[in-house]
Amino acid sequence: MTLSDEQAQLLLEPNFATVGTVGPDGSPQLSIVWIDWDGENVLFNTAAGRAKPRNLERDPRVSVLVLDGGDGYRWVAVNGKAELTPEAADEHIDKLARKYTGEGWRAKPGEQRLLVRVRPEQVSAYGFSP
Repeated sequence: MTLSDEQAQLLLEPNFATVGTVGPDGSPQLSIVWIDWDGENVLFNTAAGRAKPRNLERDPRVSVLVLDGGDGYRWVAVNGKAELTPEAADEHIDKLARKYTGEGWRAKPGEQRLLVRVRPEQVSAYGFSP
């Protein structure tokens, strides 16, 4: 399963995404994130010790909803399983910071960034050409 070029463009533009993970008690945990696409995977970035990576290490199921910032009736939702890695995470958060803020990332002392890759298993979308 993959995204169409038009759907992928929504992730390449500076649109925000909502990421849903499963909490320890089975309840949903939602976070707003910066989002990216590498041609095969949905990418986002987080830091070790936060709820998202703890949830994903315990249960890798994840949902990602990306809303078009200019048209709330245009969106892409991706469900899949997350893989977390510290490799290239610092470079990736810097890339995202430049995309969303126009400035580079300023690392916080002692913070370990994690790159999260989600291979789409299910994709739904609204507002795109057929």
